[in-house]
Amino acid sequence: MIGAHIELAGCTVLLAAAPGTSARAARYLQAQFVDTLLQASTPLGAVALLGQADILALCSGQSLKFAALRRQALAQGIPVVELDPGAAGGRITLVGGGPGALDLLTLRAAGALASADVVFCDRLGPGEFLDRLAPQARIIDVGKQPGHHKVTQDRIEELMLQEALRGHHVVRLKGGDPYVFGRGFEELRTATVAGIPVDVVPGLSSCITVPAAAGIPVTARGVTRAFTVISGHDPLEEHQLRQLAGLGGTIVVLMGMGTLEHTAAGLRRCGLAADTPCAVIESGTTGTQRTTHATLSTLATASRAAGCASPAVIVIGQVAALPLALDTMQPLSLGATA
Repeated sequence: MIGAHIELAGCTVLLAAAPGTSARAARYLQAQFVDTLLQASTPLGAVALLGQADILALCSGQSLKFAALRRQALAQGIPVVELDPGAAGGRITLVGGGPGALDLLTLRAAGALASADVVFCDRLGPGEFLDRLAPQARIIDVGKQPGHHKVTQDRIEELMLQEALRGHHVVRLKGGDPYVFGRGFEELRTATVAGIPVDVVPGLSSCITVPAAAGIPVTARGVTRAFTVISGHDPLEEHQLRQLAGLGGTIVVLMGMGTLEHTAAGLRRCGLAADTPCAVIESGTTGTQRTTHATLSTLATASRAAGCASPAVIVIGQVAALPLALDTMQPLSLGATA
């Protein structure tokens, strides 16, 4: 949609559009959280509703048909927005779905899903809620699991382009943020080369939100002032382990359960103390969230004993022990008098 620079949320909007473009334009407007949406497909019908509207919405390419209606709206002080419903070509929106909890999805992400024609979703993020978030859309599951990709990345991008070239609004829904180990820029580049418009909706990354949900701050005054986020999808090389061990601060590992033993042993070998606190947070922010605490020397065995599995976020550093320290703190005495 182009030209909708007026705040639409909470307003009564009159959409005047030919039947062929009204459905997609209506979904877009509803995704902007309008209070009431009025619709008319003819100038005469629109004139009858104009007095009830705060804003008039017209579709590009139909200016001549509704020219008199536009003049009348402006004469009455009613703002006019022009929408491009994508009749000549589709578009792609890369959406970060956050760590999994529905209420951690952003309003912008919810709006994109509400106006989608097709959603390509991963196994992480709020995929289970798509029947509510995008009831009008066709859902295509392209989720990847460790060691098993039901649809290759190249094929995902090919399918996205096909749908967009058919004039559809395609949403690529990912867990976390599209640009944090999400291959979002690859998809943006592919679509851009193909001449398809792309929007990016940032999402809350699990590297921060999942530790926070477990009570672990990735930085804390007097404890650490830096954190490093790494992908554990592939084993870290020796020089990378040395740099991590020497950097200090908090280490947050995403997609690292398959290489957990290699990472823990490598960090110890490169000088990180054996008693460094660690935590594994499974299914963070969801109803099945679980945290396993350990030290660097016991991390691998404790994780195996607890049956830890993906999706999980691994935190290595002094901050991992902070929630446990709360249990030993004495409550403050409030309201005491001298």
